[in-house]
Amino acid sequence: MLGLHGAVPLVVTVLSMVLAPVTAPLLAGWFGGLEISALELALRLALLIGGAEGVAFLVRRHAAPVLAAHGGMVDGIIVAALLVFAVATMADIRAQIAADVQAAMLCLGLAFACNIALQAAGVVLLPGNLSQRLTVGLILGNRNVGLVWSTLGAAASPRMALYFAATQFPIYLLPRLIETLIGRNTGKAKP
Repeated sequence: MLGLHGAVPLVVTVLSMVLAPVTAPLLAGWFGGLEISALELALRLALLIGGAEGVAFLVRRHAAPVLAAHGGMVDGIIVAALLVFAVATMADIRAQIAADVQAAMLCLGLAFACNIALQAAGVVLLPGNLSQRLTVGLILGNRNVGLVWSTLGAAASPRMALYFAATQFPIYLLPRLIETLIGRNTGKAKP
């Protein structure tokens, strides 16, 4: 949607999804405070990711021409699903924000800071042209918190749920900033 390289984010996203059953439980175990074991989290993630990858493989294998012919509609359905997810994540969050505005602002600030720091690290530390580095930075910053959140379910503490909800804001707002940066960079490159 941003006109960035399609192959790079696909590879990075698939690799991070495949590694999520290992990396997420390790990080969760390090932070502590979960009501489920790291092994149970790993198994839930593996089942969720494996099931989704299996369905995607079957759909692509049996309906590739239909998907290609209706790509715009498929993109629209995906965006609508993401918006439904974002709205659903906010279900019980309003009460938490009202109860502790300072904690909510801290979570929001932390969500933006972490996202921007990961995106900046991708842009500064990785090779490639600016568009490629911004693409990988975007993937790094927008790690799939929703995947971990949906896997945790009720095991996520209210504060963790508040942070996860806060992470949705930079995921939806920062790509527009990146689009502006790419546009400015492209505009400067022209004589």
